[in-house]
Amino acid sequence: MIIAGLVLAGVAALIHIFIFYLESIAWTSPRARAVFGTTKEEANASTTKALAFNQGFYNLFLAIAAILGIVLVTAGQLSVGAALLFVGTGSMAAAALVLLISSPDKVSAALKQGVVPVLAAGTLAAGLFISG
Repeated sequence: MIIAGLVLAGVAALIHIFIFYLESIAWTSPRARAVFGTTKEEANASTTKALAFNQGFYNLFLAIAAILGIVLVTAGQLSVGAALLFVGTGSMAAAALVLLISSPDKVSAALKQGVVPVLAAGTLAAGLFISG
C-alpha cells in the first residue's frame, strides 16, 4: 500500500505542477482562461497576473514537497519522506477544501485538485499502519 500511496502522491504532484504551469506561465493563454473562467482583459490585468503567478508557485512548492517525500521514502528515509508526503498532500487537500468552502460553484475544480491528494495520504497512512 505504501507504493500505491507514492504513486498517488506522484499523480497529485503532477496535477499541481500543471496548475503551476497554468497559473504562473500560461495565465493569459486561451487554455488557462477557459480553465479559470477569466476573460482576456481579466487575465491581462496586472492584479490578476500577479496573484495567479504567486498562487502558481504555491502549487509548485506543494508538488516539490510531495516529490521530495517520494524520493526520500524510496531512498529508505521513511520517516522524513512520509512527513514531507503528508505535508504536501495534506496541504493540497486543505487548499482544495478552502476552494470548495469559499467558492461552492468551483466544486469540480476543488475535486480535481483535492481527491488524489486525499487518496494518496490515506493510502500512505494505511500502508504505514499495516507495515508497522
